Parts: sequence; C-alpha cells; structure tokens
Amino acid sequence: MYVNKNFDLKGIIGFSGGHLVWLSLWASVVTVFIEVLHHFAHLGYNVPDLQVPYLPISVVGTAVAFYVGFKNNSAYDRLWEARKIWGGIVNVSRMWGTNVRSYVSNQFSLNNIDSKILEEEQKRLIYRHIAWIYTLRSQLLIPTAWEHIKQNRHVKKATEKRYKTFGVGLYDDEITQLELRMFLPKCEYEKVIEYSNTATQLIDSQSQDLKELRQKGLIDDFRHMELQKLLNEFLTFQGQCERIKKFPLPRQYGSMSLIFTGVFIFLLPFGMVTVFHELGEWGAWLSIPFTILVGWIFIMMELIGDYSENPFEGLGNDIPMLSLCRTIEIDLCEMLGDTNIPPAIEAKNGVLM
Repeated sequence: MYVNKNFDLKGIIGFSGGHLVWLSLWASVVTVFIEVLHHFAHLGYNVPDLQVPYLPISVVGTAVAFYVGFKNNSAYDRLWEARKIWGGIVNVSRMWGTNVRSYVSNQFSLNNIDSKILEEEQKRLIYRHIAWIYTLRSQLLIPTAWEHIKQNRHVKKATEKRYKTFGVGLYDDEITQLELRMFLPKCEYEKVIEYSNTATQLIDSQSQDLKELRQKGLIDDFRHMELQKLLNEFLTFQGQCERIKKFPLPRQYGSMSLIFTGVFIFLLPFGMVTVFHELGEWGAWLSIPFTILVGWIFIMMELIGDYSENPFEGLGNDIPMLSLCRTIEIDLCEMLGDTNIPPAIEAKNGVLM
C-alpha cells in the first residue's frame, strides 16, 4: 500500500516509462510517414493522401474509456473488499484474544487449576492464532497463473524488479517461517507445514483445543460456543480471501481492455496528424506530443486497473498484510504481558507491506 500522499515524477516514470518509449516511436513514425506522403503528393507524385477523419477514432476512444473505466471500478471493488476482509480479521483477532483470556478460567472447573497452567492454555490458543494470520498471508502470496510474475519474460522481469523496490522483496527474511517457529511447538510446526492448506488445519487445531478445554471444565458450553463462533468467522474471512485470490477478474474484461486500448493507440496518431495538419505547414509535428500524452493517459488507466485487480500479489498496490499481521501480533502479545514485542512494520520506499 502506497502511503505517500502523491506519486512523485520518478515513481510515475518508473511505472510507465517503458510505454513512453514505444508511444513516442509510434507517434513519430506515423507522423513522418504521412508527412512524407504529403510532400510527394505536393511534388506531383501519384501517392495516396492519408486523411483519416478523427470522428471514428474519437468514437473508439470513448468506447475504450468506458470499458477501461468498468474494469478499473471492478478492480477497485476487489481491492477494497480485500481490505475490508483484513479489517475484519484485525477486529475479530482482538476479540479472540480478550475472550480467550477472560473465558479460559477456573470458574467452571471441578478442580482448581494452577494459574500458570491456565496461562499456558491461553497462550497456546493466542500464539496459534498469530501463527494462523502469518500462514494465511503466506498462502495468499503464492502466485496464480494470471498474476504478473507468471507472465512472459519481459513482464516477469519487470515484476521481479517491482518486488524488490515496491513489494515483498523489501523484506529479505522469510517472516512467515520465523513467526511459525516462534509461535508453534516444534512438533506441531513440523506437522502442519505438510498440509496443503496449513491455515485451515491451524483453525481446526484451535477447535480441537476448545473441545478439550470444555472436557476439562475450563470453559462452559456457552463460552465454548462463543469461541467457536470466532473460529468460524476466521474461516469465513479465509474463504473470502481465497475467493479473491483464486478467482481472477474475468479475463474477458481483464485482457480485452488491453487489446481495445492497443487498437485505439494504434489508430490515434493517424487522426491526430490529420487534425493538426490543418494548423499549417508545421502543425502536423505538434501532433506527436499530443498523441503521446493521450496515449499515455489511456495506458496509465489500463495499468492502474491491471495492477489493482489482484490485491494479494505482493506489490505496492496491495493490501498491507504484513503490517496488519504485525499489528495483531503486537496487540495479542501485549494482552499476554509479553515483553519481547517486535516493532510495528514501517513503510519502505513509500510502501507499507
């Protein structure tokens, strides 16, 4: 998530600079080609005089703008929904911590359990939950076939560079592995990492622990059900995240908008040269910067939607899952009275991950 108020010029050029190169070349080539034809026609040669009316091109541009706008709205909906889901995870995680600490007690136990044993029971449930949020983050960062890192060599190379500058590559260590080893017993850690969906199995382990606590009389039926409801909410949040991750923006919208934008930019300089040629002998050459400007705006609209539709890709536009995980970890560890609490995640290069 970008945290600076505005993008600086360097960031904008870095995001779209490569497109400016081919836009400039295409606008220049078309202008030179048409002007050469005009020159030979003026000398009396029998050459076609390319006068492309701008009206049909403007109609295409309007249609493309509506189509790209729809794509961007859909991409934003996916991004904002993902943020709301993780906001819910933060809130319910705090509920989990407070409820575990207040519900797991001697109040309904036939035998008076030592307070240290109760603290260990509470700590195990809360620590496993911290392991769950980091596991969920790790699973959501696994690339899918439609994400940029899985595309052709050029896009993949550019994405790897963005990872290092504005993405998950800002952090060299594998945080999830460290957190799992810290918050799970060694035997449990070695067991759960073998599962295909580790996050789901961690929630199941929480549920099994609640059943044992009920059998020991450390919670009653009501408290058991209330804590289980929170676990069910976590499973719901996980399923919602997986739905966004594993079901892309429909490709007929995601990919066709790129094709339509390309068609418009291909036609654009032909119409622009015709319009500016009416300004005088040198007017056609003014079409080059205006063609680049209009084409760049359409390319940027396309790129913004393209890099917003996958909110768990690990790039600068994504949900700051690492920061949210660390926020939950800090809150829950402070509830337990831990002293070795890590600092909050800080933004790097203007990006909070």
